[in-house]
Amino acid sequence: MAVVFAIARAFKITTELSMLAAAIGGAIAHGAWIPSRHIVDGAFTYFDVTLIFITATFFMNLVKHAGGANFIVRGIIRRFHKQRAMTLLFLALVMLVPGALTGAGSVTVLVLGALVATVLTYMGISKDRVAAIIFLCAAMSAAAPPINLWAMMAAAGANMPYVGFFLPLGIISVLGAVFSMFYLGWKGTPVELDKIMAELPEPTQGMRAWKVTLPFVVLIALILAGRLWPWTMPTLGLPLMFLIASGVTVLISPVRLPLFKIAQETVERLLPLIGVMVVVGIMVQIMALSGARGLISLGVVTLPIGVIFATLWLILPFSEGLVQYAAAPLLAIPLLFLLNMKGINPIMALSGMAVMFPIGDMLPPTTVVGRATMMTVGYTGPYYSGFVKRCLVPSAFILLMGTLYVIFGNELKFLVAG
Repeated sequence: MAVVFAIARAFKITTELSMLAAAIGGAIAHGAWIPSRHIVDGAFTYFDVTLIFITATFFMNLVKHAGGANFIVRGIIRRFHKQRAMTLLFLALVMLVPGALTGAGSVTVLVLGALVATVLTYMGISKDRVAAIIFLCAAMSAAAPPINLWAMMAAAGANMPYVGFFLPLGIISVLGAVFSMFYLGWKGTPVELDKIMAELPEPTQGMRAWKVTLPFVVLIALILAGRLWPWTMPTLGLPLMFLIASGVTVLISPVRLPLFKIAQETVERLLPLIGVMVVVGIMVQIMALSGARGLISLGVVTLPIGVIFATLWLILPFSEGLVQYAAAPLLAIPLLFLLNMKGINPIMALSGMAVMFPIGDMLPPTTVVGRATMMTVGYTGPYYSGFVKRCLVPSAFILLMGTLYVIFGNELKFLVAG
């Protein structure tokens, strides 16, 4: 499977098709030829997760087209342009929202990347630092609750409920985003309000603060209602909750929203991510069929625990760079079982690992979010010696926090109770 994947990538075939070819190659090598039942079964493994980020991204795109994103960014600059620390803090927090609701850092880059990059550039921050800030905040937004795809896939594969992750994931993702923003963006020049306002898109006529916040309030209320009244509140599911919030956005939007066009753009932009989720399911299914998944799991769980602690910060990001979301079921599940057997709190351990994975979205061979960031920001400098180099120190801080979560999971398990 590794050889087929490497050959496909060498011929510049897309990551999704390369992973599909690797899965079929593994099935043929196993003697199963092309097992259609397993291919179809695997393709629907993460169907529920796919529905979540399609509906969530549709909701965020509606907010963007209604003028909500422009209104928020312009409001932050107008209110805090004389207070650099507050400006950086609120920009970091705002950038966490799209990925937290969709599970995809690429959505954060597409929805807010250009707007925030414009602001940061006029704050005297160089293009390579701006690109690094956008990527790292996007990575932390993908790791932030309520939707962390790596944790959700690993928990599903381990028959573990996705419950108790909100506070552990929230703390580490917020700290990672804020540290990245301040470390890379603190040095610069005073904000020139007139220049920034002239560069940013004009706000939608009639947009108000309550119109921006009401859809999010409805969404949060629906999520909390299921937790507060589990026996009386109907089980709606996150996809339906996002559609209800989308309906609220349409009703209160100050402009008429072209729903079909926005839905079409949403699916087109998400096709690569949807493709990855489908082929990841197929790949994991074929690896389970052939025994390759068990072999990898056995190799992982037989490693000395000290070696695992010392190498997690390397293994997890590089596996994400290699096979994207497939890294979670392949590595996080056996690691979760091992750490649980060692008596380490599984929720804290998985939270720590789930925050390390998205750092790998700037690493080869895929570099999906990293390349998207460079295009959105307009950075044309060197990729590794410029962009990636700027990401190293904040990435090390985030990876260190994730590793400490795993090592000291029992000491930190009070976060789960919170």
